[in-house]
Amino acid sequence: MPIIVEKLTHTYMPGTENEHVAVDNVSLTINEGEFFGIIGHTGSGKSTFIQHLNGLVQPTSGKVTVDGFDMSDKKQRQKGRALVGMVFQYPDYQLFDSTVLDDVAFGPKNLGQSEEEAKKSAAEAMKTVGLDPELFGEKSPFELSGGEKRRAALAGIIAMKPKYLVLDEPMAGLDPSGRRDVVATIDALRRELGCTVIMVSHSMEDVARSAERIAVLNEGKLYALGTPDEIFSKTQELIDMGLDAPQTARLAEALRQKGCDVPESIYTNERFIEWFRGLKHV
Repeated sequence: MPIIVEKLTHTYMPGTENEHVAVDNVSLTINEGEFFGIIGHTGSGKSTFIQHLNGLVQPTSGKVTVDGFDMSDKKQRQKGRALVGMVFQYPDYQLFDSTVLDDVAFGPKNLGQSEEEAKKSAAEAMKTVGLDPELFGEKSPFELSGGEKRRAALAGIIAMKPKYLVLDEPMAGLDPSGRRDVVATIDALRRELGCTVIMVSHSMEDVARSAERIAVLNEGKLYALGTPDEIFSKTQELIDMGLDAPQTARLAEALRQKGCDVPESIYTNERFIEWFRGLKHV
């Protein structure tokens, strides 16, 4: 069953002079097994939106159901929340225990696993994200590099075997090498575990390469929803909205404005190279 969002609205400080509508009447469905990207400028409502997916915040109006569980109902929310694992933008906020292994094992213990079972689950999750438990298990989480902390936080969620993996800016603050590693890890997790991935990102390149569908939020509203081809065919609209469209999409748009017949589907380096090589054989 999917995650279904129906007419979701969330208003901060309603009835005050500081009232702010962060999410405004958003409806969409996130299907099982897909890689779903969420993009939008700062303040567009992305983080508030995803916090509804595991019941961290409650709708002002509207409804979110996860596999049929109503996330507004306290009893149902507990069952739905067990299906949704969330990795926040700053992994330091999720790491707190004395060792990496204990930190990763915390979630499985909360789900009722014994100490031995939880540590086994933690070690397997660490291996899955590329952290050797023999090398990293007894380290303090705060000795890790930025990329390693991101992996440790991800392992803590993976150890609980969520059906839906929600990632809030997983590449924020990482260098290009760290970003590539995290993207590769997420792709491997999806292949290995079969989980749905829901990723908020400012990196249009990462979303363009990985997502099967993308939601664009603008001032709390759902501006667009579609495949990468459909979304990045609106490159100029995205730029006008203040989004950093993929560099390749920007280049393709600039060439079109110069009169070049560049297909609308060109928005990644790989596609541009394939198209350009095809020109040489025309």
